[in-house]
Amino acid sequence: MGEIKDKRLELLIEEVNIFLNNDQLFEHCLAVAKTAEALTEELTDSNERRSQAFIAGILHDIGGIYPNDQRVEKAEIFNIELLTEEREFPLIIHQKLSKYLASQHFKITDEQVLSAIECHTTLRKNFTELDLIVFLADKISWDGGDNAPFRQGLLTALSVNLQSAALYYINFIIADGLKVAHPWLLEAKKDLENQLS
Repeated sequence: MGEIKDKRLELLIEEVNIFLNNDQLFEHCLAVAKTAEALTEELTDSNERRSQAFIAGILHDIGGIYPNDQRVEKAEIFNIELLTEEREFPLIIHQKLSKYLASQHFKITDEQVLSAIECHTTLRKNFTELDLIVFLADKISWDGGDNAPFRQGLLTALSVNLQSAALYYINFIIADGLKVAHPWLLEAKKDLENQLS
């Protein structure tokens, strides 16, 4: 059974690479998938959970195939509801586009996987463990390389727990002068503070 799952994931990796046709974006997606899987491994010995984390990770940024200046239009074509903040800062829309493409193009039906893809940049209130894992994996495997200014603090907070690491990151980017404060991010911050208090 494990071998069949491995084959399925190998095939998905190949399909994502072809779909993206962008080495840098693909390498980031693969790194996030591996990090998400490793984080899950520390929490459970369930192959199913690890597989979900890997799939959400490999697909989390596929919406990045559309340049920022096309994202509002693509979201409207795909009937994706947009918030004012997303229209102001279209970069954020890629998470919703990624969910759409994962569902429509890659035929992903697992709602937990789709949820984790959809909020991997911002997190959201009432987040699941998988949402949190993919959110953190994306920051740990930052596409700007290992020199992320928040990296060391995030990894230190991660040694406490996932929630502490997520709250550290959110507080860091807010203090650093976030371009647009996405409502989902602010709601996630409140949830994290409540869970950690």
